[in-house]
Amino acid sequence: MEKKSKKLNLEFNKNEDALKVAMAKTNGLLRQIHLGGGQKKIDKLHKKGKMTARERVNALIDENSNFLEIGAFAGYGMYKEYGGCPAGGVVTGIGYIAGRQCMIVANDATVKAGAWFPITGKKNLRAQEIAMENRLPIIYLVDSAGVFLPMQDEIFPDKEHFGRIFRNNAKMSSMGIPQIAAIMGSCVAGGAYLPIMSDEALIVEGTGSIFLAGPYLVKAAIGETVDKETLGGATTQSEISGVTDYKMPDDETCLKTIRDLVDKMGDFDKAGYSRKKAAPPIKDPKEIYGIFPELRTKPYKTLEIIERFVDNSEITLYKEGYGKTMICGYARIDGWAVGIVANNREVVKSKNGEMQFGGVIYSDGADKATRFIMNCNQKKIPLVFLHDVTGFMVGTRSEHGGIIKDGAKMVNAVSNSTVPKFSIVMGNSYGAGNYAMCGKAYDPRLIVAWPTAKIAVMGGSQAAKVLLQIQVASLKSQGKTITEAREKEILTEIEERYAHQTTPYYAASRLWVDAIIDPLETRKVISMGIEAANNAKMEPFNVGVLQT
Repeated sequence: MEKKSKKLNLEFNKNEDALKVAMAKTNGLLRQIHLGGGQKKIDKLHKKGKMTARERVNALIDENSNFLEIGAFAGYGMYKEYGGCPAGGVVTGIGYIAGRQCMIVANDATVKAGAWFPITGKKNLRAQEIAMENRLPIIYLVDSAGVFLPMQDEIFPDKEHFGRIFRNNAKMSSMGIPQIAAIMGSCVAGGAYLPIMSDEALIVEGTGSIFLAGPYLVKAAIGETVDKETLGGATTQSEISGVTDYKMPDDETCLKTIRDLVDKMGDFDKAGYSRKKAAPPIKDPKEIYGIFPELRTKPYKTLEIIERFVDNSEITLYKEGYGKTMICGYARIDGWAVGIVANNREVVKSKNGEMQFGGVIYSDGADKATRFIMNCNQKKIPLVFLHDVTGFMVGTRSEHGGIIKDGAKMVNAVSNSTVPKFSIVMGNSYGAGNYAMCGKAYDPRLIVAWPTAKIAVMGGSQAAKVLLQIQVASLKSQGKTITEAREKEILTEIEERYAHQTTPYYAASRLWVDAIIDPLETRKVISMGIEAANNAKMEPFNVGVLQT
C-alpha cells in the first residue's frame, strides 16, 4: 500500500512539474507579446507624450480589477516576412470601467503604426461579436495607420474583412449597445468611419488626427498642400467640422473622461441566470497541476478536476451510472449556477459490462449529454464544456448501434442551445468530438485553452500514419522507390509538422481559441463570461428534428 502511495505521489509531482513548465512557457511568451513592437518603439511613443495600448487599458479599467484579455496570442508566429504582428497589433478584452463590464479595443501603435493585418481584422470582429452577444458597451482606443497595404487583398474586400467592422458599428447602434471611441493617434481612410459611427468620439490634442485622406494623398489627388493638424487635428474636428464631441489635452484626461461617460450609463435588463453567494472550492485548486497527467494517453478522473474549481467542490451528477464516459452535472462557479458537460478520462464499464475508453464519446454518453443540454436550456442554466476528447467511438459495433445518429443528436442540441456556452479545452479536442463539445464553430461565448490543449481533426499518431500512406502511395505512383529509411524520414517530418499544428499556440494565433489560460484561472474566466452573458436575454430554445 505504501509503495502504491509513493508511486502516486511521484506521478502527481511529475504531472505538477510538467504543467508548471508549460505555464512558465506560456507566461514567457506573453511577456514578449506584451512588448508589442519592442522597447524602442515604446520609448518613441512615450517621447510623443502618448501611452502604449496596454498602458491605456490599465489606466482605463478600475484599479485592482480583473481584465480578461482576448486574443493575446493572435498572430503569434505569423507574418514573419513583415517582422511579425504581436497580439495582432491590437489589445482586446473584457474589463471593468466604473464597475461595469465593457469590451475594450486598443490599437497598438508600436506594431507597424497600428496597421491592420488580416488577423487584426479577425480579432476586432471577434471583440465586436462578444460585445454584441453579451450587450457589452464597447470602447475603442484608436491609434492606427489603417490597412497594412502589402496585404490589402486579404483584409479589405471580403465579408469578414475590414468593412464588416463598420457594419457592426451600425448594428450595435441599432441594438442600443453603447460605443465610445477615442482618437488617440492616427485615424485615417476607411478607418475614420469607426469612431464616427460610434455614439460619442473623443480626440486628443496634438497626437490625435482623423481624416479620409492624409496630407500626402490630398496633395496627390487634388494638388492641395495642407498639414495634418489643419486637415484633421483635434481643433479642426472638434471646433470646425464638429466630427468629434470632446477635445482632450492628453491621454490621461481622455481616459478619465471615458470613465466618466461609462459611469453615467444606464443598465440593461438582466437575463436572470441564478447566482448565490460564491464559495471557494473545498479541495485545493492547485492540485489540478498534479492530477492532470503529463502524458495525454494516461487516464485520470475528470471529476477530481471539476471538484477543484466548483463552489464547495460540490456537483450534482446527472445519470451518474449511465453513459459513463461523459460527465454531466449541476454546480456553481463563483456563485453562478452552471451545467457541466465533461469528457470523463477514466476507463469505465458500460451498462453491458464492457470496458469503455476514457475520452471517447459512446452512444450512451452522447444520448445522456443531449438530454442534459436540453434540460439546461429548459431551466436557463449556462453550460460549461470541458474538452478532453479523442472523438466518437468507431467500429462495427458502434456503427450498428447508431453512433452517427446519437452523435448528431448531441451536435444538434449544442447547435441550437440558446443558454450561454463556455468551452475550456483542457486536453485533446479531436474531430467530431470538438464539434459535440462546443468547439469554435458552435458559438461558445468564450473558448479558452489550457497550455496542455491539442486541437486537430484526429490524434497525431493516427493522422501521421494516414498522411504517410497517402504520401508514399503518391510517390510510388510516380515510379519512385521508397526505402524503409526514407519512409521513416517522411513519417518524422509529418509528425513534427502535425505536432506543431495541434498546439494551443497555433490555435490561439488564429483565434480558434480566445486565450490560453492558467488552469487556476478557469473559475475567473467562466464567472466573468456568465456575468457578461447576463446582460443579454435568452432566445427561445428549439432543437428541431432529432433522430430517435
